[in-house]
Amino acid sequence: MDEFEALLSQHLKTAQRYVHYRCKNPLDGEDIVQEVCLCAHQHFHQLKNKAAFKAWLLTIARHKCDDYFRRSAPAALPLDAIPEPYDLRFGIPEPSSVSDALDSLPEEENRLLQLFYFQGLRQQQIAEKLHIPLGTVKSRLHTARQHFKAHFPTLGKEETIMKKLPALLPHYTITESKEAPFSVKWEEIMGWFLVPKLGEKLSWGMYDLPSRKCDHIYGMQVTGKAKVHGIEGVELTAREASYSDKKDVVHRTFVAQLTDTHCRYLATLRNDGDVRNYITFLDEEAFMPNWGFGENNCGNEVNLSVKGHIRREGNIITSIPNPFLLDIVGRYTVEINGKVYDTVCVMDINTYDAGVVSEQFLDQNGRTILWRRYNRNDWAIDRYGKPWTELLPHNARLTVNGETYVEWYDCITDYIL
Repeated sequence: MDEFEALLSQHLKTAQRYVHYRCKNPLDGEDIVQEVCLCAHQHFHQLKNKAAFKAWLLTIARHKCDDYFRRSAPAALPLDAIPEPYDLRFGIPEPSSVSDALDSLPEEENRLLQLFYFQGLRQQQIAEKLHIPLGTVKSRLHTARQHFKAHFPTLGKEETIMKKLPALLPHYTITESKEAPFSVKWEEIMGWFLVPKLGEKLSWGMYDLPSRKCDHIYGMQVTGKAKVHGIEGVELTAREASYSDKKDVVHRTFVAQLTDTHCRYLATLRNDGDVRNYITFLDEEAFMPNWGFGENNCGNEVNLSVKGHIRREGNIITSIPNPFLLDIVGRYTVEINGKVYDTVCVMDINTYDAGVVSEQFLDQNGRTILWRRYNRNDWAIDRYGKPWTELLPHNARLTVNGETYVEWYDCITDYIL
């Protein structure tokens, strides 16, 4: 195996994942991958730094995808005549939000921000241009920033997204319905309950059992559009706090993408000491175990209906062997917080962690009413020292493919409040 073949073998899967992310047609995607490989082989001798092979290969893949979309564009319409599109899945676009915030400021502050941020002038250059002292520029610029922050819709509002969640989990009942389960459009990002569209925000809480006490609360919001390796999505931020100590705060940042068929993570930000480490869908070993779902991280399905992959009779669950199991298992009436909801129960088995099962009760709007987590009896026994039937003897149980699972905690969102 020569050097090119060795490097291609090492990084081809990454290029394939990138191409299939951008191209929905699998057959066309395979053709593009072949073009990428041929082009890389033809020009490999021009690559001086072989350590940069992965980035170089992805650059070729990006260009080949762009070529594909240009070829696929309607011939009768010049490309430069196509208007700038926006996708309604991201919500209503807000192109004027920045300009609206600027227009709400006094003219002097508006001009300062325009000069500093949009024209890229340094503070000394602004002082010379406006014929005012440098100290005055610094003072006025600071004031202008604060005023802009107060007017801009996605800045300076962090505390407002942390709605008051009850200290104790509201009492609830779950009653199986005799009616057939309905199909549902589920657009929430898996595990975090937020729909990745512009303008969306949400608070949710995690409740220990059997105490029913709220352990952690989360404030989530979509902060704007984002791109990862040229793939468009939206950025989500999460503010996690202990319910008993709201000063104990952890901030998280993700990028997610919602399509007609799937909802998936594109990237997550991890702080490694002083380094802000961005992990993306192309970083297979680091990304997939915690953030990836489905083959090649296709994501969780948006359009859910009964497949029959998971079957439920009471608390007895059986499933087909599959690494990515997610299915509707029945229809249930959930009464919680004084309200009654017609729901379907979506179960997933071992999707992110072997030995973990969840129940997610969705209403006909595709929003989570109640989420419940179960641990296999021996899950993390080295860490906790005992099986879960001993740790939580009074909690609810399921039997999944012959093994015992014990309910650990529940989650609710402000959607039901």
